[in-house]
Amino acid sequence: MNAPLSPPRAIQQLPDNLISQIAAGEVVERPSAVVKELLENALDAGATQITVRLEQGGVKRIAITDNGRGIAPEQLPLALARHATSKISSLHDLENVATLGFRGEALASIASVSQLTLTSRTADAGHASEIDGSTLAVTPSSGAQGTTVDVQDLYFNTPARRKFLKSDQTEFGHCAEVVRRIALARPDVSFSLTHNGKTVDHWNITEIAKRSASILGNEFANARLALDEAAGPLRLHGFVGLPTASKARADAQYFYVNGRFVRDKLLVHAVRAAYQDVLHGDRYPSYVLGLDLDPALVDVNVHPSKIEVRFRDSRAVHQFVFHAVSRALAQTSATSFGATPAPLPSPSGAMPWIRGSQEHLQAILQPNLQVPQQQTSFGPQFAPATNGVAQTTANYGALFAGNERPANGGAASYPAAPQAASQSLPSDDFPLGFALAQLHGIYILAQNTKGLVLVDMHAAHERILYEQLKGALDEDAMQVQPLLIPVTFFADAVEVGTAEENQETLQALGFDIAAISPTTLAVRSVPALLKNADAQTLARDVLRDVREFGGSRVLVERRNELLGTLACHTAVRANRSLSAPEMNALLRQMEATERADQCNHGRPTWSQLALSDLDKLFLRGQ
Repeated sequence: MNAPLSPPRAIQQLPDNLISQIAAGEVVERPSAVVKELLENALDAGATQITVRLEQGGVKRIAITDNGRGIAPEQLPLALARHATSKISSLHDLENVATLGFRGEALASIASVSQLTLTSRTADAGHASEIDGSTLAVTPSSGAQGTTVDVQDLYFNTPARRKFLKSDQTEFGHCAEVVRRIALARPDVSFSLTHNGKTVDHWNITEIAKRSASILGNEFANARLALDEAAGPLRLHGFVGLPTASKARADAQYFYVNGRFVRDKLLVHAVRAAYQDVLHGDRYPSYVLGLDLDPALVDVNVHPSKIEVRFRDSRAVHQFVFHAVSRALAQTSATSFGATPAPLPSPSGAMPWIRGSQEHLQAILQPNLQVPQQQTSFGPQFAPATNGVAQTTANYGALFAGNERPANGGAASYPAAPQAASQSLPSDDFPLGFALAQLHGIYILAQNTKGLVLVDMHAAHERILYEQLKGALDEDAMQVQPLLIPVTFFADAVEVGTAEENQETLQALGFDIAAISPTTLAVRSVPALLKNADAQTLARDVLRDVREFGGSRVLVERRNELLGTLACHTAVRANRSLSAPEMNALLRQMEATERADQCNHGRPTWSQLALSDLDKLFLRGQ
């Protein structure tokens, strides 16, 4: 049923008080919005020390004191007037906003829905002055240089809005989050937060690394990567969390544009896209990032609460943020949070572990290879090379000095890997250490200078292959392995049609799949990196993705998903027995591979157990 129409009214000018209350509905959603506006005013005034006092979640009282420049007594009435500000005076200023606040609406809107008192003192004033928000009467007062805004009984005159507020604890939580956001952006300012007379948070002036650790906790501080990149007028700086420190909720994501906290879809998407290769499932990354650019290149006047922005060249900003975060995450090789491994020794002086080289993992990629193992004493000793692996481990000779077999073919003593390495290089040059054993055909146990390393060999090898496939495709250098005997398999009409229509896409990926009959496809070549995988399974997966997303989209938008699937099929499987040289070859490749801390599904590939952790397990020293 339609409601009855109200009688027509004449158009009339709204009273100023009603206009302010309407504006308050946009600016002052809840107590946390008041805290945000007043904190931004304090920072714009040059404050270096800010105190926030709340009562009953900010509904009863919000008092914010700063040591900024203060307001002259004769300007106090203007401070509470609508659309009165000292921050802009022309359209040019509006298009080049360099302050957090600029509209001149906040104080007037807050005063219209609360009992507001403003006390301020400038550096050259003999005493402070106070103005009442209701009467606009200015009276002498006491106080140090700076400003105190005391907001009491929020929404006392708009009970309909007040009844929509949540519990005091919920409203306080929103206020505390606003203080944390602003404190993260300004480590050069000290902040103090009290609630109902009790100090909840206090942050002294410090640097961003310590401030972010203090606010986001040690978990973030111990699992983050520093980032500072510039390109033209753009600069991105801050910290991104390691994928292994991801969270189930997106509650630790802080992005700032010219010091202003924003929740912008474009920026969030750029960061999320950079994590897509290393994030597991529906997890969310943690980060504290600041984007600095010319104020003329960004419009901050698109939302009443200034939480959204609009960039003049949004595509350029998106690409810059995406690539900057991607490069930071590429540091997560298995080298102790991004440390670059030292070059490995070789008799010729060359570095044998070159990204993309297949010889070093040739043994791992041969599923039928059975290596006789010589029983050795307990310790990180290498099994001697046998005829079965002499060819595949030839490239490892530089790493495993001293493991030559004696001329008489008898048993020999093989020195421990860390001891052998320490003769020429510090052991820290091998962050993942040297293999001790293989556990249940799934995990590699290795010893490094810190203690024990556990490696998921399938996940680690999957990441290595995935990065190699991406690199080969990016460089248009996908090497092809022709099959001596083509692999044929039954295919339906859709698969045959897909193969015939997308030959160019398949060839770019390193596949030669041709129809030899209306119901049969033949795989004549595969990418050399995947030569030991099941050709029929690879072909079906490629054809399925090409059919579902189209050839051009597979190579552009769905490329990484497809390459991840191919790498997963080819990576060394569980229960595959590896010799010590093969295990060490995998460790060295991990150290030289970007993003090797996670497989392409986001799962961790290795974990460290420090000696102190092991001592606790056995109560040593207690």
